Amino acid sequence: MKKYIIGNWKMNLNVHESSLFAAKLAQSLPIKRGVETVICPSFLSLQPVSLQINHRQMKLGAQNCYWRDEGAFTGEISAAQLRGLAQYVIVGHSERRDVFNEDDRDIRFKVQAALRNYIRPILCVGETEMERNDGDTEHVLCDQVASGLMNVGSDQLDQVLIAYEPVWAIGSSAPASNDDIAAAVKVVRTQVEHMFGKTASETVPILYGGSSNLENGREILSITGVDGLLVGRASLIAPEFVGLVNAAAEISREEK
Repeated sequence: MKKYIIGNWKMNLNVHESSLFAAKLAQSLPIKRGVETVICPSFLSLQPVSLQINHRQMKLGAQNCYWRDEGAFTGEISAAQLRGLAQYVIVGHSERRDVFNEDDRDIRFKVQAALRNYIRPILCVGETEMERNDGDTEHVLCDQVASGLMNVGSDQLDQVLIAYEPVWAIGSSAPASNDDIAAAVKVVRTQVEHMFGKTASETVPILYGGSSNLENGREILSITGVDGLLVGRASLIAPEFVGLVNAAAEISREEK
């Protein structure tokens, strides 16, 4: 199974800094058949970075998109405008849900927008600390997966990735425990099975996001059912990000 290492740069690095960092990554980032490496710069940096990178070495992702293709929506960037520029787009990140009040309806429409514009959506799901403490993790994950994939056809699911990112672990000093991650991934796959069948549940790529780095990344990638990482802070440290790609390549070879 292919592994995915996706770097979310968030609102960091200006255009010049993004170009320099992409060039730095290119010097040491391996091209591995078993790993898809994706970087997600800010919107302003997507175009210039696209022109400088080797697209066999790394793909480009957007951090967000609007669900309408065009119209009077000042300040928004549509999936239609990203078409041909970004191969992936992060949808429903916890910061979008929390800070910008995006709801399940918004996220569902964004998944659809990405797919109709031939961009692979990375659907983010995860529970808050309060929801976890209340024992609602399974309920929250099922609801978010079901809503996000509600209007996805069975012939489109192979273009979707799902990222489990527990909100309480993002930006913390440690990720969720291996048992927590394994249990959450199982819940997500079970919900996908209910909607699309067993084969789909076994093949949909599921990533983990939430304080992953080079120190814990290999162990997380070795958890049954985890197909990659959505990396935040560590994606802005070249040796860390490259190390995660190498670790993913090793695990991909071991699983063959």
